[in-house]
Amino acid sequence: MDETVAEYIRRTVLKIPRDEIKTMLQKWGFLSETQLQTINFHQIKENISHDVVLLCEENSADIKQAAVLDIIYNHSYPNKRVWSVYQMNKTGEETELFDLTDFKKKFKRRLRSALKNVTINFREYEDNAIWIRIAWGTPYTQPNQYKTSYVVYHSQTPYVFVSASVLKSNLPLLCQALVVASNYHDIREMELRGHSLNSLKDIVFKRYNQNFQTYYPRPLQERNVAPGSADLRIIQENRSEKERIQRVNREVFGDGPQPKLEFAQYKLETMFKSDPKMDVLDKKEPFRCLVKFSSPHLLESLKSLAPAGMADAPLSPLLTCIPQKARNYFKIREKKGVFPGSFVSP
Repeated sequence: MDETVAEYIRRTVLKIPRDEIKTMLQKWGFLSETQLQTINFHQIKENISHDVVLLCEENSADIKQAAVLDIIYNHSYPNKRVWSVYQMNKTGEETELFDLTDFKKKFKRRLRSALKNVTINFREYEDNAIWIRIAWGTPYTQPNQYKTSYVVYHSQTPYVFVSASVLKSNLPLLCQALVVASNYHDIREMELRGHSLNSLKDIVFKRYNQNFQTYYPRPLQERNVAPGSADLRIIQENRSEKERIQRVNREVFGDGPQPKLEFAQYKLETMFKSDPKMDVLDKKEPFRCLVKFSSPHLLESLKSLAPAGMADAPLSPLLTCIPQKARNYFKIREKKGVFPGSFVSP
């Protein structure tokens, strides 16, 4: 076994939590159960990784097998990477049956025609997700297995989730290979990215419960009450108001957990209106501003504002429809010419 392959396997094992090394190696399937039984998984990880490398040497592991173990690790811990969402488009509404073998063949051919030194590995999962691992080289150097790009493509959908390598110049080659292999015509990056791959999927696949309606609170009606019942009236009004806030919040955000976004950014553009006599602006130019929101869990934070008494219920649709606007990015840009908001979760 090549020394670089042995070192890569060792480092991959060291990244795995010790309690999960055995399970992940079983998923890998490269080592037999008999071989795994010879490893003491209660020792320090450095010794475990050494034992794994020795067994892999017995089986003559190559970089292809090592890459499979890396895919399994990244599939188990996708939040270790930053994912960007891309949307592919077709000129018509035609649908084609997806052929995985043909997809792999076209993807490899397109990428290797532009760059010779590149390694490509695929792994399919039960949710129709195809995980692609690409290690990039240059015309003069071998692929760097430590700076890889990952692509998650769900067949029969136009969405692709990409965790790019450090080499930004390789991204156009990757996008071209995706378009050719999946029989689409173009691909564009959506203003939507983050560590939580599952949350990004929930947004673009509409897999979470959230309504996008606008509610208007009813003003409190004045009533003639006896002086002795004033405290009871206030208590009742407070209780009713809390129940209303909870009901409206549930109708706007839904009952389930929100997708995990960490940052939202709005690029707003509007015309400034003033009294013509004041002559504030010499030129009638639009007023532009950039508004940013950040939180470890932005949508859950917005959901908690009204119940905590920090904002009126319901919240402005400008805040509650963040995932919807991100999903409709291209439609907004085509219709209005200017995108009113971008949504990022670094």
